[in-house]
Amino acid sequence: MSLAPADFDYVRTLVRDEAAIVVEPGKSYLVESRLAPVARRHGLQTIDRLVQQLRRGSPRLRDEVVEAMTTNETSFFRDVHPFTSLEERVIPELMQRRAARRQLVFWSAACSSGQEPYSVAMLLREKFPQLASWNVRIVASDISAEMLGRAAAGRFSQLEVNRGLPARYLAKYFQREGAEWQISDEIRRMVEFRAVNLIQPWPRMPPVDVLLLRNVLIYFDHGTKREILARCRQTLQPDGFLFLGAPETTLNVDPAFDRVQHGQTICYQLKSATGTGQGCTK
Repeated sequence: MSLAPADFDYVRTLVRDEAAIVVEPGKSYLVESRLAPVARRHGLQTIDRLVQQLRRGSPRLRDEVVEAMTTNETSFFRDVHPFTSLEERVIPELMQRRAARRQLVFWSAACSSGQEPYSVAMLLREKFPQLASWNVRIVASDISAEMLGRAAAGRFSQLEVNRGLPARYLAKYFQREGAEWQISDEIRRMVEFRAVNLIQPWPRMPPVDVLLLRNVLIYFDHGTKREILARCRQTLQPDGFLFLGAPETTLNVDPAFDRVQHGQTICYQLKSATGTGQGCTK
């Protein structure tokens, strides 16, 4: 299913306009591999015909194409060290500062099939049982309705639970159902899922203590990164923590953030917070 140059440019523009995802020139092979299953699902023999349908203005097909072009790579406790930082430094500090109010808000802002927010939920259950009496919200969002449906169902393949999930967590919080593993209702109820397109207006959120926006900014151009980080500033608590992916940074994008470090983990806080000596070690 080869893609004509004009159709490749059309898809690139569509994905950029709808999701701010930048598809570089010369990556028609990526578009072909992502859209071939969509074409087959609609009974279309070629991607050219799929693009013809797109040009006719089908909102449903447009959404499917944008979802197909969205990267959904994730795993439980991905990269490990950010969760170590949450356990050893970030959550204990936040608990101390929020002791009077007894409320914490976490937001996994590109949750894909749910492994990240469920990892946070299991971490809280295992390491901070005292939070059971607090008002703790774990909000998880994604642009993909398909991924959100999978995440909310809490069902994972053997391959998915083999990637990063400690064996004792699998035994404690999952039940085997046929070829899949079902996460426990106890953990599933801790996470609230909602659809959010990061380049469109964000929904009203309570002030967020920990914002996980990992491995998302790499797909956007400089201007879009700047806009999203500006929204992060408006959403975070003044002393909240922003976690980005390893190849991502606020440096030369948003000067309002300071890069702060704990062990192997790089996170970010507003300069007003780091200026008072709060947060990770600079």
